[in-house]
Amino acid sequence: MQDGAPNASPRPAGPALRFVAAALIVRDGEVLIGQRRSNQPMALLWEFPGGKIETGESPQEALVRELVEELGIHATVGPKVIHIRHNYRHGGAVDLQFFSVREFEGEIQNHIYEQIRWVKLGDLTTYDFLAADRGLIRDLAAGKLL
Repeated sequence: MQDGAPNASPRPAGPALRFVAAALIVRDGEVLIGQRRSNQPMALLWEFPGGKIETGESPQEALVRELVEELGIHATVGPKVIHIRHNYRHGGAVDLQFFSVREFEGEIQNHIYEQIRWVKLGDLTTYDFLAADRGLIRDLAAGKLL
């Protein structure tokens, strides 16, 4: 079962695993990032747009849906850039798949974030990102992935 929803079989001990698809929306050497709102868990940390993969969705389908909900755009999801699994110190775990998005229709609108910004890849390390994203941030800033 992809989304970690309860089922009839016993679950192994350990953090609950959430499956997430995220977008690296790139244009002219910049990538779009969003800052979580102050009333959310991990408040005011930066992340890439995307969200939970629902039961029955592929990661790409989930990402298309999430980008409509979060930014009001209809994206063409490109290739997978990286797959990361991260266990948070205080419980919980996330399985993240990051996809390149270089084409989309519509004007970007901020529906859920405190703020969104286009940031040069080399400047990403100056932002306080979610712990699960930090290795990716170093690689992107160093020009290793895109």
